[in-house]
Amino acid sequence: MRLLNRLEHRFGRFAIQRLTLLIMVGQGVAWFLGQNDREFLVGLKLVPDKVLDGEYWRLLTFLFNPPDVTIFFFFFYMLIFHLMGTSLEQTWGAFRYNVYLFVGYVVTVGVSFVVPEFRGHEVANSYLYGTVFLAFAWLYPNFVFHIMFILPVKVKWLAWLTWAIYIYSFIKGPNLARLMIAAGVANFLLFFGRDIYEKIRTRQHRIKRKVESVATVGGRGKPFHQCRTCGVTDQDESQLEFRYCSQCGDNACYCENHIRDHEHVSNE
Repeated sequence: MRLLNRLEHRFGRFAIQRLTLLIMVGQGVAWFLGQNDREFLVGLKLVPDKVLDGEYWRLLTFLFNPPDVTIFFFFFYMLIFHLMGTSLEQTWGAFRYNVYLFVGYVVTVGVSFVVPEFRGHEVANSYLYGTVFLAFAWLYPNFVFHIMFILPVKVKWLAWLTWAIYIYSFIKGPNLARLMIAAGVANFLLFFGRDIYEKIRTRQHRIKRKVESVATVGGRGKPFHQCRTCGVTDQDESQLEFRYCSQCGDNACYCENHIRDHEHVSNE
């Protein structure tokens, strides 16, 4: 991305280093404080109507709203999020990782204010942080997670499952869910849309070349046997038998008409 390169050259020094760790610390503190005071967590959530009433902190604090899970699952959520976030930051650099999350944040917040009837609803950050997982899976598709420390699963299959859930929710879910899904994956499509397009084109060209290759040999694929003397193949004469001569080279194949009537080729 040329624009991103120019922006990084000009504003890269302002990037927040270790942004993943900052988010983790914020969510960790919020989770522990919220165990004794559930209203504390409610006050962190993004509700557009409340922001318009003057509770502007919600525009920032909803980023630190933790998942509502037990301490066991929260611990593993933090480990996995740290792994994925720091991997992206190391791969892209701090500035691009900042931009990736910032784009998702801006679109999510912007969309939440667009439709008046949705302004009284809480806006989750799960789709925003879900795109961190999608980006990690795209860049490291063969990375293996051991579910429950036992079952090895490549992250690309978990990503396909996530996309399936998103698509199903987008089709069957309420309008608010559709907006949040679209907003949540906007940054992923912006960063990887070109790569996805090029990958599809490459696959199409590969299939086309394979079809053309098959067509050049009669549409039946490459022949398995070909007589070394006359050149006939098992595709030319399907009823013809082929043999290999023990006195010739390992790949010296002959049809039944020439197996006994040919000039031997030395194995050497």
